[in-house]
Amino acid sequence: MSENMIQCENLVKIYKTKDLEVMALQGLDLTIKKGELTAVIGNSGSGKSTFLNMVGGLDKPSAGKLLVDDRDLFNMTEKQLQEYKRTCVGFVWQNNARNLFPYLTALQNVALPMGFLKKEERALWTPEEQAVSDSDYALELLDLVGMSHKKNARLNQLSGGEQQRIAIAIALANRPKLLLADEPTGAVDTRTSAYILDVFRKLNEEKGLTICIVTHDRNLAKKVNRVLRICDGKVSSEDIRIDYAKELSQVGDLSEQALSHDTYAVLDRAGRVQLSKEDLSAIGVTDHKVKVSVKDGQIIISA
Repeated sequence: MSENMIQCENLVKIYKTKDLEVMALQGLDLTIKKGELTAVIGNSGSGKSTFLNMVGGLDKPSAGKLLVDDRDLFNMTEKQLQEYKRTCVGFVWQNNARNLFPYLTALQNVALPMGFLKKEERALWTPEEQAVSDSDYALELLDLVGMSHKKNARLNQLSGGEQQRIAIAIALANRPKLLLADEPTGAVDTRTSAYILDVFRKLNEEKGLTICIVTHDRNLAKKVNRVLRICDGKVSSEDIRIDYAKELSQVGDLSEQALSHDTYAVLDRAGRVQLSKEDLSAIGVTDHKVKVSVKDGQIIISA
């Protein structure tokens, strides 16, 4: 068994219309280990949501290699993909209309996905997990996200933040190994955003759940231990937290100035590196040429 939960190698995704081809991913190389809490950030159109949809089994790659929990998503049949989505992955959407049925209570919404699991899929659970009824587990999940007191509420009786917390509980209903979140704090205020991130941390720390969050919220991204930046369909840089344990004691403070990350540029297979427009502008680059020199064991890039 690999230590990697997600492994992309030279991943390509091309969307075709009648008169146009759009390359959303251009040879993406990316690895996320089991038990990691990772944020993927990038500008609109960078390919981050395309990446998440493919990892979630909602879209298939055009070329390359994509393994999730040692499963080859590129070569899966439709039946295998359905089984994968039922048993391996949970998904939290930004749009709450995709997470919740408005005519069901919160408790019924959380219990609903459990009804789609087959007997042989439930057999993969531990004896302790199998001994818990669906309704009891649904209530346990609502309590985990701080929403058990709203178990009988329907969609129109819940705030946006409450809906999103229930959406996290729904995503956990099938006991997934991997939780994917697409802009989970995009429609909530700063305080609720901090609480939602606290829930993700708790799941990661206590249950060892692998979590991948796609977000444009840089404050949220700075609160996880690893940040991957995607630019033009490739990973351009990576931030790794160097004082993660200390930051965990400051949950909720999104205004914090000590960010404790080291930033690394990511080389592609040909040894090329992507530099952001902001960085190039900061050193005065006005065209597509830079000077590269090596001095005292360092590579220096200048205008």
